[in-house]
Amino acid sequence: MKPFRLMMVAFAAILSITSFAQDKAGKKDTTQHLTLVYSCPMHPDITSDKPGKCSKCGMNLNLSKKEQMKAEVTKTYTCSMHPDVTSDKPGKCPKCGMNLTLSKKEQMKAEVVGGYYCPMHPDVTSDKPGKCSKCGMALVEKKKG
Repeated sequence: MKPFRLMMVAFAAILSITSFAQDKAGKKDTTQHLTLVYSCPMHPDITSDKPGKCSKCGMNLNLSKKEQMKAEVTKTYTCSMHPDVTSDKPGKCPKCGMNLTLSKKEQMKAEVVGGYYCPMHPDVTSDKPGKCSKCGMALVEKKKG
């Protein structure tokens, strides 16, 4: 009788581990996050993923030239509660779960360019009329100037 119980316990353990692994595999975070690199102007080898001070000379760490150019050409979405959380796609903040919104710079660019947007999801834009990909509402024309 003992071997049967041992086999049942082993079977139950394997079954629970397998189902747990499948649950975890099915819940992938599809939000891609941009990792900004800050460096010291005097010591480029000193880097950080957030602003701060250089450990060698105390100067402020700045975005590298490469990071500045990348940020200029990439649409950036940010969390209003955590400005250090950025993404190149809309999604949820991994820290608080709030929706990521277009950065202020991207919002200003969108206002100047014109086109169409969703009144419920301002990050959904188009250069022609259509429907919002998130909620299906008709896109509204942006007013220029």
